[in-house]
Amino acid sequence: MNEKPNIILILADDMGFSDLGCFGSEIKTPNIDKLANNGLKFSQMYNTARCCPSRASLLTGVYPHQAGIGHMVGNYGISEYQGYLSNNTATIAEVLRTGGYRTQMSGKWHVGGTAPLKDGENWNPGDKEHPTPNQRGFEHFWGTMAGGGNYFSPKTLMDNNKKIDVDSYDFYYTEKITDHAVKMINESVIDSKPFFSYVAYTAPHWPLHAKNEDIKKYQNVYDKGWDKLREERYINLKNLGIIKDSWDISERDKDAENWESVEHKEWEAARMEVYAAQIDNLDQGVGRIIESLEKNNIRNNTIIMFLSDNGGCAEFLAEDTNTPDDLMFDVPLWDGTKLKMGNNPNIKPGPRDTFQSYDIGWSNASNTPFRLHKRWVHEGGISTPFIINWPEKIKKNNIVERTSHIMDISATIYDIANISYPSYIESNSIIKLEGESFFKNLLENQEKNRSKTIFWEHEGNKAVRKGKWKLVCEEDSEWELYDMLADRTELKNLSNKFPEIVNELSKEYINWAKRIKVLPWPVIPNQNKKELVREGTNHIHEIK
Repeated sequence: MNEKPNIILILADDMGFSDLGCFGSEIKTPNIDKLANNGLKFSQMYNTARCCPSRASLLTGVYPHQAGIGHMVGNYGISEYQGYLSNNTATIAEVLRTGGYRTQMSGKWHVGGTAPLKDGENWNPGDKEHPTPNQRGFEHFWGTMAGGGNYFSPKTLMDNNKKIDVDSYDFYYTEKITDHAVKMINESVIDSKPFFSYVAYTAPHWPLHAKNEDIKKYQNVYDKGWDKLREERYINLKNLGIIKDSWDISERDKDAENWESVEHKEWEAARMEVYAAQIDNLDQGVGRIIESLEKNNIRNNTIIMFLSDNGGCAEFLAEDTNTPDDLMFDVPLWDGTKLKMGNNPNIKPGPRDTFQSYDIGWSNASNTPFRLHKRWVHEGGISTPFIINWPEKIKKNNIVERTSHIMDISATIYDIANISYPSYIESNSIIKLEGESFFKNLLENQEKNRSKTIFWEHEGNKAVRKGKWKLVCEEDSEWELYDMLADRTELKNLSNKFPEIVNELSKEYINWAKRIKVLPWPVIPNQNKKELVREGTNHIHEIK
């Protein structure tokens, strides 16, 4: 390669497997679809089932526990569960800078410890337990330190290392992330260096906030309900060749109602209209990023990768504004306006002073044809559409069936940029990559299978993927075994038929959990010392 390519990594937030047009959706995503139709679509790319663990794995190329984020961003007093990126890992930005890249980020960080939404004055980003993007390799950063939040008035906004506030009624976070991504690209052209841009949208994570002009595009589209939507997307996925005809669609989630029995159909449909509008606006942003590359005559040698951090989200919110609990997101807007918190059918979703989620039924549709949601490690929680587009090197529309993991992306980027992964950064020793490059799949058109087994653990949910076999366990339930070639929708449990495979893979899981230092769930701060074998809690759908 004569010239190192520019690399743009775009991450959606809580977007399900079938939420893009090129992956079977009715949501209008023409710009992302164009990337897919002139590039590669990976049908078996996995994440880690949750926002911050996925981001940690994506940025460092190791398992989230190794990166310090074995659960979320809370600090449990144990290095694997400290809630912020470990100094013994190297981020993509840190590694690429050693190879002469300019590095920049726009959007959601969420790998830098807890960020109090209600008491921002007493929070110090940049200290030991709250590392900022600027401290982890990014020369330029604009975005939020925390996870989900209000799109019209987000908290924890920063411009590089400076805290900033919203002060405009025109502010919409998805668009601002795009604005700054485009600005950084334009500034990069002045510099002769290749650049790496990490664009981390919060869309379509709750709350349901969208612009009226985007919501109007989806008026009445979802009146048919989530059952019909799942059927339509399932057919589309098969027609597109993303899934096999022989895979049956999973049953409706046991916690979701039959659409015919739903009481507030108009309100439920309105929730999905707003969710679709959020993705629509994100796609518009991708279009603007592509346009900036074309205007600067750098499109051909710029790689764009697109994916989501986890599956669709089934979390619901407090049902009215009189909840006795102190909700961390119940923070007035920048102009003092109070929020109408919760999934209340008497409140229309979408406006700046509301705070709602789209809930289990629609999440189930987003994750078509798979089971379960964000947080779980069945396919619905960990499967993401993954698209890679590189006009100079990738010439055709292909579907790649290689089993891949989000931590493979960094290894692939280093391969593409021809940059060695370091053993040390400053005085810190860096642990070896767990990710495995799929570079040959891109340029040599090889269906090279992943040689390493993939493991998962999140909140007691566990899984192993080795070749065609997947061993999976929902919290404190028994192990389930599935043949992913014949039954990726996980409907035919073969654990009783092949006990020897269950035994083999479960032993591999235990050895991995010991090596990675996974703790029993729920993790008790400063107390747990033994490795996780099989612990758990009940279903958790509610977020407060």
